[in-house]
Amino acid sequence: MKRSISLLVVIGLGSAAAAQEKQDTLQYRPIDSVVVMSFMRQNNITPLPATQGTFLFGGKKSEVISLLQIPADITNKTGRQVFAKVPGVFVYDMDGAGNQVNIAARGLDPHRGWEFNIRKDGVVTNSDMYGYPASHYSMPLESIERIELVRGTGSLQYGAQFGGMLNYVSKQGDSTRRFSFENISSVGSYNLLSTYNAVGGKVGKFRYYGYIYRKSRDGYRDNEHTDSEAEGLSVVYEPNSRFNVKIDWARSKYKYRIPGALNDSMFAANPRQATRSRNFFSPDIHVPSITLNWKVAGQTKISLVTSAVLGRRNSVMWDKPTNVMDTINASTLNYNNRQVDIDRFNSYTTELRVAQDYRLGKQTSTLVTGVQYMNNDLHRTQQGKGTIGTEYDLSLVDPVWGRDVHLKTSNIALFAENSFRLTDKLSVNAGARVEVGETKMSGTIVYYPTDQIPVSMEHNFPLLGVSFSYKPKDGLELYGGYSQAYHPMLFKDLIPTSTFERVDPDISDAKGYNAEIGTRGSFRSIRWDITGFLLGYDNRFGTLSGIDASNQFYTYRTNIGNSLTKGLEVFVQGDWLLGKKAGISVFTSTAFTEARYTDASVKSGNANIDIRGNRVESSPSLITRNGVSLRYRKFVIGALYSYTARTYADALNTIVPPAATGATGMVPSYGLLDLNASFRFTSSLEVRLNVGNVTDMDYFTKRPTFYPGPGIWPSDGRNGTMTLVVRL
Repeated sequence: MKRSISLLVVIGLGSAAAAQEKQDTLQYRPIDSVVVMSFMRQNNITPLPATQGTFLFGGKKSEVISLLQIPADITNKTGRQVFAKVPGVFVYDMDGAGNQVNIAARGLDPHRGWEFNIRKDGVVTNSDMYGYPASHYSMPLESIERIELVRGTGSLQYGAQFGGMLNYVSKQGDSTRRFSFENISSVGSYNLLSTYNAVGGKVGKFRYYGYIYRKSRDGYRDNEHTDSEAEGLSVVYEPNSRFNVKIDWARSKYKYRIPGALNDSMFAANPRQATRSRNFFSPDIHVPSITLNWKVAGQTKISLVTSAVLGRRNSVMWDKPTNVMDTINASTLNYNNRQVDIDRFNSYTTELRVAQDYRLGKQTSTLVTGVQYMNNDLHRTQQGKGTIGTEYDLSLVDPVWGRDVHLKTSNIALFAENSFRLTDKLSVNAGARVEVGETKMSGTIVYYPTDQIPVSMEHNFPLLGVSFSYKPKDGLELYGGYSQAYHPMLFKDLIPTSTFERVDPDISDAKGYNAEIGTRGSFRSIRWDITGFLLGYDNRFGTLSGIDASNQFYTYRTNIGNSLTKGLEVFVQGDWLLGKKAGISVFTSTAFTEARYTDASVKSGNANIDIRGNRVESSPSLITRNGVSLRYRKFVIGALYSYTARTYADALNTIVPPAATGATGMVPSYGLLDLNASFRFTSSLEVRLNVGNVTDMDYFTKRPTFYPGPGIWPSDGRNGTMTLVVRL
C-alpha cells in the first residue's frame, strides 16, 4: 500500500458499503463489519451492483448511503444531512425530533415517504400499500448500516409507487465473535437524550443481533415533546453456505405532543409559539418477518419472505383550523372534547423470488421471476368523542365512532425481468409486472347514507419496463431506462368528510411512468452521477365541484388530471490529498425540476378551475446541497449548505395565504448551514458533533393540507447534538 493513502480500518457490527460490489450473495452470507475510510476517497455513497441476491439493479438510477461513515445527525434523522448526496430529495421537516422520515424525489409528495416502496432488509414496511402507504414504522437509524435507494424505473421488481424503493439495511451480528456490544448515546438541544444499545455475535450455526433504543426530546416549539422507543431482534440459522433462514422482529413506538399549526402572522411574530397543548400522535408498529435464502446450485437463487405490519396509529387532538384556539369553554368552564382517531393495521405480504443465471453466447445473463401476495385489512375508527383532559388519553365519552370502516385488499403480482448481457460492456434489461387485486371498503359513517358507503375497486395493471447499461471503459457507465408505474387509491381519497362530498364510483388508481438516462463514473479524483428524467403522473386524485338534481353544490372526489415532471439530477464529488495525513472532499448534489399539470382541473369555491401549466404542490424547481469536509489523521470536520427553492401549497398555486389559517400560499425558499465533526480515539471509541441550522434561520418546508393540520409547521432553529460511540 502506498504511504500517500492512509487507511483507517475499523471492525464494528455491520458490513461495509465499500465491500458491497463484491457481495453478489449478500442476502445469503453477510460480510462482517470492515469500514474502510480513506483520505483519498470518502465513499459514503455508491450505486448498487448490477445484481444483488435475487434483485436486478443494472441500468437503474440507484444510490447506497453508508451510515457507518456519514457525518449526519442520525439521532434526529435530519433528512437533508442523511440524504445530502442524493440529488433531488425533498425533505418535509415538520418536527426536528426525527419521529418519521418525510422525503420525496422528482416532484412527488413527501408525506411519510408514501411515494416510496419502503423496506427494511427487503421487508415491506408501508403500513398499508393499498389504503395508507405511509410508513408509520420508524426504526432508529443507529440500527441501520446503509440505505439503498432505487428510483422509479426499478418498480417492476418491487411494486407500486412512483418514487421507487427505499430499503433500510440493518446491522448484523459479528460472525467472528460470540458476543459484541455497541452503545450510541446522544445529548443535545431541547433536552435531547437518546441511547442505543445492541449486542450481536455468532454461536455455532446461529447468528444473532438485538437492540433496544430510547429517546426523549423537547421541541424547538412550545408544548412540543417526543418520547420514542424501539426494539429489534434477528436470529439467522445458517447450516451451510448455501442456505439460511432469518427470523426477525422489530417494533417502533413514539408519542409526540404536537404544538399545532400557525398562520403567517403568528410565524412572523414568533415561530416557536404553539397553538395546541392537548394534541398527541402515537403510532405503535410491529414488523415480524421470516426470510429464507437458498442457493440451490451455482446458477439458481431463491428467496422467500413472509412478513407483516401490525399495530395502531393513535391520535387525540383538538382538530380545528389554526385560528380556532383551544381554550376553556366559557359555558362549561372546561376544555372542549377532543377528537380520537385510531387506525388498526393488519398488512400481510409473502414474496417469492427466483434468480437464474444462464449462458447467452459467451456471456452470463440473469432472469429474475417472482410472485408477491398482499392481504391487508385497515380498520379505521375516526371522529370519536374524546375527553376534555389535557394528557394523552384515547378514552371515548361516547362509544359511537363518527367513522368505523374497513378497507380490505387482496392483491397478487407476477413479475419477471431479464438482464441480457450482450457483450462484456453492454447489458439490456427487459421486464414485466402484472398486478391483479381488489380493494373493498365497508362500514358506517354516521353522517353519510349507509347504502353509499360500500366501495369496491379493482387493481388490474400490466406494467412494462426496459433499461440498459453500457460501460465503454473502466470508470465510465452510460445507463437509462423506462418503466410504467401506478399509485393505488388512498383511504383518505375514498372517505367523504361530510354529506356535501361524494366519491366518483369510477375513480381509478393513478398511473404513469418513469424514464431516465444518465452517466456515472470516475476520473482521477472526481466522481459523478448525472441523470435526466421524465415522470408522467396520470389520473391524479383531487376534488371537483358538482351540482345535484336539487341545484345544490357538492364536492366530488375523483381523478382530476395529469402532470409531467422533468428534471436533471447532478452529483459530483472531488477528493484530494493534502500531504500524507490529510485530505479534503468537496461535493455538490443538485436537482433542477419542473413539475407541472398538463391537463387538470380542481375545485375553487363552487367553480372548477383549469390548472393546466400550474406547478405541482411541494415541488421545488431547485434543490442543491453542497458540502466540504477536511480530514486530518482521525479527526474530520465538515460543512453542508442546503438550498431549497420556493414551492406552492396547492394546485391553484395560491401566492397570498389566507390570513386566518395560513393553510395555502407560497412556501418561501430557504438556505441552511450545518456543521459536523468527529474524532475516532480508537476502533472502540468515537465522538461526533453536529450543529444544525447554524445561522438560526426561521423557515418552514410545507403547508400540509391534512395531518397534522393545515397551516405552517415551523422547522427547527439552531440546534446541536453530541454523540458518543462505544464498541466492545
